[in-house]
Amino acid sequence: MPDTTIRTNSEVVLIGAGIMSATLGLILKELQPDIKIEIYERLDRAAAESSDAWNNAGTGHAAFCELNYTPVGPDGSISPKKAISIAESFEVSRQFWAYLVQENRVPSPENFIKSIPHISFVWGEKNVAYLKKRFDALHLNPLFKQMVFSTDFAQLKEWMPLVMEGRSETEKVAASSMAIGTDVNFGELTRSIFGYLAKLDGVTIHYNHEVQKLKQREDKLWRIKITDLASGQKRKTYSNFVFIGAGGGSLPLLEKANVPEGKGYGGFPVSGQWLKCTNPEVIAKHQAKVYGKASVGAPPMSVPHIDSRMINGEKQLLFGPFAGFSTRFLKNGSYSDLPLSIKSDNIIPMLAAGIKNIPLTKYLIEQVRQSPKDRINALREYVPKARSKDWKIERAGQRVQVIKKDEKEGGILEFGTEVITTADGSLSVLLGASPGASTAVSIMIDLIGRCFKEEIKTAEWQEKLKIMIPSYGQNLNEDPILLEKIRKETAAVLKLNN
Repeated sequence: MPDTTIRTNSEVVLIGAGIMSATLGLILKELQPDIKIEIYERLDRAAAESSDAWNNAGTGHAAFCELNYTPVGPDGSISPKKAISIAESFEVSRQFWAYLVQENRVPSPENFIKSIPHISFVWGEKNVAYLKKRFDALHLNPLFKQMVFSTDFAQLKEWMPLVMEGRSETEKVAASSMAIGTDVNFGELTRSIFGYLAKLDGVTIHYNHEVQKLKQREDKLWRIKITDLASGQKRKTYSNFVFIGAGGGSLPLLEKANVPEGKGYGGFPVSGQWLKCTNPEVIAKHQAKVYGKASVGAPPMSVPHIDSRMINGEKQLLFGPFAGFSTRFLKNGSYSDLPLSIKSDNIIPMLAAGIKNIPLTKYLIEQVRQSPKDRINALREYVPKARSKDWKIERAGQRVQVIKKDEKEGGILEFGTEVITTADGSLSVLLGASPGASTAVSIMIDLIGRCFKEEIKTAEWQEKLKIMIPSYGQNLNEDPILLEKIRKETAAVLKLNN
């Protein structure tokens, strides 16, 4: 039989049609308009997994309210380092999104971003003391200058009436608020970017296409074998550079690439569910993202929050997420994902990480065993007057936490994002979850610096980067005047509160 395999060549191949590939593809196209890019997605549309609104926290993770970004040290001190880094990265994302709006790369900003206060809320003497200490550690920093802290019941009731309704005024409570917080629909933003990219010369997007194999040849080109899931048609494409941004699907593809840099990596999948409010009157009462403290052993994606969202043009109210365990790496994945990911080079790190994270295992078992009544009781800690008839379960996304080799520990479980890049810069793979989407622009610019080392040094690329991101090469954290200017400009373009 004749070989009917379709063969193509490109400079860049992006695997996965989520916010990461969208961001990288568009930045590269802006930097080099004639670059040839192929994008492959196994599902029938963009942003159907981790970037989808129902599968993504949508906070616009700026570290304003997420308490897990300000951990308590052994000496009781609070480190603001991670929160500051994430907040700075989010300001970079805002600049890039404002550029996209100004240059008509994406439609109106109201489609994907809106202003909403970000609030951290705690109760109990010990937690109130922690939140005050966190506030003291953050609010002197320029990025958090607008943060307000209060233990006043009337003030908290004004900020979040639904959360305070039914509480005793004698209860010890505290909250910190950032009025300049945002709600970001990363699914909508991703689809808008791919809609623009699809119209450009040199860009081809293939949905319903699954990457089966990838291997680097002796001439350093990557040979990628793909199957059209709708027709069964086979394809081969050859590329100088490959980015794997396939969410939970990235780890299996990294293993198939068989590169030294990928050895020893494993993944631990965590599933999620929301409680979704179905009562319009209750939904209307809440206009904030209110985050609390996570349970002991809980992964970052499980930090409880009562969250006002805009999804598909409708205001929604969610609580959760409730974590669980599944052997799937993707919401639309297979139960064999986890077993098939275990290899000779990662089994020891995975076992070591498992032994050292017994509290996480215990927490996930407890979450899986929760009854509907248990979930409503958890909700009532945040919404005391919640009625079970006003809420229903909605399936959330699937996350794969990174497990990697560690010389001292054998293996460690990472809760952030990790970018693995080969020594020659021809392959880059993104693993992990939070705060990924919100910091996508910073992650991708750093990736470009590692994989396009000579090009990024050119005057043309440097000049263009400064146009797209006016603060490029500078630290907003160290320049209050520049930060104020940037925030004012991006707020005006994105139609946000400043």
